Amino acid sequence: MSEISREEVAHLAKLSRLALSEQELEQFAEQIDKIVDSVSAVGKVDATGVEPMSHPHSVVAPMREDVIVPTLTAQQALDQAPAAEEGRFVVPQILAGGDE
Repeated sequence: MSEISREEVAHLAKLSRLALSEQELEQFAEQIDKIVDSVSAVGKVDATGVEPMSHPHSVVAPMREDVIVPTLTAQQALDQAPAAEEGRFVVPQILAGGDE
């Protein structure tokens, strides 16, 4: 069992800026623990001789040619921006500074 602790969930909640009750912390620790155990069980399956695949069905996905096409210049990209400074978009700060 992976044993995800309530303290680890509380730490993740703090980093995510989520206010969780004690009951929620216990509940999520239990749920995350079950998820980690389920995912790790997949790694224990004997896959000898099984060809790796990205899709459960044989799918042919045609790829287009990699052709270089003109793109916007920095000035063209910024000319409709509400605010720009030193060749960059200016956006409102959403995270507090410091080491949190």
